[in-house]
Amino acid sequence: MNIIKLKDRQELDKLVPSMPWYIEKFINHKLQDLSPSTLLEYVRDYGTFFSWLLAEGLSDVKNIKEVPLEHLEKLHTESIDNFRAFLATRKENSNAKITITRKLSSLRSLFHYLSQIAEDENFYPLLKRNVMAKIEIKRMNKAKEIANKLEGKLLQESEIIEFIEYVKSGYEQDISKNKQALYFYQLNKDRDVCIISLILHSGLRVSEVVNLTLDDIDLKKQTVYVYRKGNHDETFKTRVFFRNHAIKYIENYLSNRDSNYKALKNEKAFFLTIPNGAQQGKRMSKRAIQEMVIKYAKKFGKPYLTVHKLRHSFATDYYLQNDLYKTQEQLGHASTDTTQIYAHLTDKTMEKAIDRRIIKNEGNNN
Repeated sequence: MNIIKLKDRQELDKLVPSMPWYIEKFINHKLQDLSPSTLLEYVRDYGTFFSWLLAEGLSDVKNIKEVPLEHLEKLHTESIDNFRAFLATRKENSNAKITITRKLSSLRSLFHYLSQIAEDENFYPLLKRNVMAKIEIKRMNKAKEIANKLEGKLLQESEIIEFIEYVKSGYEQDISKNKQALYFYQLNKDRDVCIISLILHSGLRVSEVVNLTLDDIDLKKQTVYVYRKGNHDETFKTRVFFRNHAIKYIENYLSNRDSNYKALKNEKAFFLTIPNGAQQGKRMSKRAIQEMVIKYAKKFGKPYLTVHKLRHSFATDYYLQNDLYKTQEQLGHASTDTTQIYAHLTDKTMEKAIDRRIIKNEGNNN
């Protein structure tokens, strides 16, 4: 099991015991079909729902773990509508429409299992009445919705190279008066440039970057081998290509990986960091990579950039030069429905490019 899935499985195992007994039954039923990461999101969604039930007085037990099935059976459709409204309007952590739809879908899966699949000792359904069967969950054009949210928040065309160059040299000038920041930048510069360049020239997910080992990189073939999301065969790695622009940055990092991070000979993790107080380097965490990208993005003047938006930036640029199916394969999407995001984004990108060309030509004519 890869590092991210292993951590999510550990978190899932810690969280499930705080839930009602039937949640554990549902999770065990789904373990063969869904990844630990997906199931962890399910359990977090259920935690939000049960906490709301208690806060609204729809269950009079003392804590989430004690919520009985009978209290779920007595819920009205109005209760679910109120929960939907709560998700959309709560003061902290309000949810976008897509997220609300996902949380309601999580509930629907649970209620369906309890009413249609799970049985008691007498072969009767555990849940006698399924209120979620009456709830309409409007299917949204997810790709278009995500594209609208991403518009204006990605690196476009030459900005991809500009951002890499900024991390390579521009950032140093901006922090030149901060000795501590300067020290850590100079120590980690080649690593950070390598990570950002690799994502922007391959579209790898952050989890795929975290899990990379020295054996996964083939510079001659411009290839990395990764466990792709949704692939439950842990013995199988998928070949993912990267552009030749990333090669020099990978080589630069490899030339000082061992000396900078004092890695043990048996340490196979590709990207390393030295934790406070430690002597040897260890695998970078997902959070460390996310925070690293945000640090550079803020100084670059694009504070909304994240690791995932770097992946989106690559995908948009890649889609402009390839078709839907090649983009789907490169990104490791299970369905072209997800890849449609870039069709919507590139339509807008091309419109703007045409507008710029028209304005430029008009200026030349004048």
